[in-house]
Amino acid sequence: MTVRTSTTVRTSAAHPASPARRRFRPRLLLSAGLCAGLVCGAAVAPAAAVPGPPALPAPPAPVALVPGADRQAVATGFGGAVSSVDPDATQIGLDVLRRGGNAVDAAVATAAALGVTEPYSAGIGGGGFLVSYDARTRRVSTIDGRETAPAGLSETGFLDPATGAPRPFADLVSSTLSVGVPGTPATWATALRRSGSLPLGDVLSGARSLAERGFVVDEEFHDQTAANAARFADFTSTADLFLSGGEAPAVGSVFRNPDLARTYGLLGEQGVGAVYGGEIGRAVVDTVAAPPVAPGVTRNVLRGSMTLADVTAYEAVLRRPTRVRHAGLDVYGTPAPSSGGTTVGEALNILQATGRGAQGADLEHLKLEAAALAFADRNRWVGDPDVVGVPQRELTSQRFAASRACLVDVDATLTRPLAAGALHTGVTCPAGGLANPTPYEGESTTHLVTADAAGNVVSYTLTIEQTGGSGIVVPGRGFLLNNELTDFDAAPVVAGQPDPNLPGPGKRPRSSIAPTIVLQHGRPLLATGSPGGATIIGTVLGILVNRLDGGLDLPAAIAAPRVSEQNGAAASAEQAYVDSPLGRELAARGHVFTPTGEIGAAVGLEFLADGRIQAAAEPERRGGGAAGVVRPAD
Repeated sequence: MTVRTSTTVRTSAAHPASPARRRFRPRLLLSAGLCAGLVCGAAVAPAAAVPGPPALPAPPAPVALVPGADRQAVATGFGGAVSSVDPDATQIGLDVLRRGGNAVDAAVATAAALGVTEPYSAGIGGGGFLVSYDARTRRVSTIDGRETAPAGLSETGFLDPATGAPRPFADLVSSTLSVGVPGTPATWATALRRSGSLPLGDVLSGARSLAERGFVVDEEFHDQTAANAARFADFTSTADLFLSGGEAPAVGSVFRNPDLARTYGLLGEQGVGAVYGGEIGRAVVDTVAAPPVAPGVTRNVLRGSMTLADVTAYEAVLRRPTRVRHAGLDVYGTPAPSSGGTTVGEALNILQATGRGAQGADLEHLKLEAAALAFADRNRWVGDPDVVGVPQRELTSQRFAASRACLVDVDATLTRPLAAGALHTGVTCPAGGLANPTPYEGESTTHLVTADAAGNVVSYTLTIEQTGGSGIVVPGRGFLLNNELTDFDAAPVVAGQPDPNLPGPGKRPRSSIAPTIVLQHGRPLLATGSPGGATIIGTVLGILVNRLDGGLDLPAAIAAPRVSEQNGAAASAEQAYVDSPLGRELAARGHVFTPTGEIGAAVGLEFLADGRIQAAAEPERRGGGAAGVVRPAD
């Protein structure tokens, strides 16, 4: 496993040109006190170094975030904060902070715990994107831990050779053809090596203990298991782990995963080399080559071509974050191959150009118009930047936003799907071309945020793509393999137009993941993000607009009814949004909404003016999230 670093970005200046990448091989066994600063960011001003804390002792048994309660949507206090969808994971992150770890340590610990309690959304068989702010260097950094295609996957790899047509999604998802090389372990190792203060084994100890002792099954876990029971039953290792007695675990029962506990123990002892060339990696490759299909299964389980060489060659990439100015603040996000940062950033730029001072239905209308235009540009231009040219600087520029904003009218609604914008034309308001609709993207992901007493912040989204990923547990290892390669476009979405997101050897599929950090005068104001596939962009955009433009506080911005505008004939919207006075007024203006269930499961944190930190999570979606702080305010 290697790490590539691209460039740095100053939080107080425009982005410089990208220097040549440097390649280096990180230590796979991490020790306390390694490097304190993050790369791919930029210094605003030097600050005194903070000595690293000692290694953690064995974690104590978990305690409730609030006596008599399992979850709380808002927590305010001091000393650091963690927010995630799960109370056990949030508690493990807080334990790390309370015993001397920093925000990066807590983020990895929380993520590992989510691999236990949210195994259908995240785990070491998947990938993700991590954005962080380093208080010592005042740098914003991103780690691209996106899964990669094996060297044997060609551009036509998802086409049926008999017909030349794209294979059905149902055939791809529960197969190893859709499994990408996992990037999550490399993300953790890279984050800890660059700015963590604790060894990997110590950071994983809470999650390892959680996997051993188990957690209480809630309705969400039961329902997700039951919804996937038919395909889980097709694979012996998956059925053995998740379908004891052939049924989903009962609500209120205790679910244990001793195989995952042993896997975490091996990672703690050997480092992530156990994955990238070691025995865990060999187990992944063996499972891809020969998935454990149950006797009598009639499903044609397609096989992937992943080799140990593919796994060993995996690189976590340190990329320059996206950055736009909005409402006098700096909004940082994830660059390609995620489309989250460019699309949210472009939409904010368009809104800034069209909606200064707008409120209510006018503000929401302009936000939806901006989102539709930005999605059209995402679909046309964003892919793996190491394979295709991605014009990120232009997509997030004010000049390009102006060429799109000129199409927006506060009193009229653009007809969807819209065409992508023309690049480098010099035309003030170029005419459109081919419509660029948005293809399907799996919606199962999870997000977490952490902050520590020194002001370090992490916003991290991790995923295995579909709920339950590929549906295939690596035998004896306790984790599901991803199906992230289904995020590729099997064939060009728009006939006659180049598609930046076709499959290819070693290529990373486009993502919509959008972990975001907002700075005010070079220091963190808030951080947020959400799961939800392509709906992530609308969720994060909506939270930012509600908070920064609409005047809502962060908890209210997260709890507000949601809409996902993806440049389709209709936008998906929660029923509460459709039925609200705002939704009805927008429908009268020409917006078309398709009612849907819950959109996203966001979390966030904000540094308040009085010095407190406020952590926020969903009050209701997915059963409610779990926000916590190190020292609650009285």
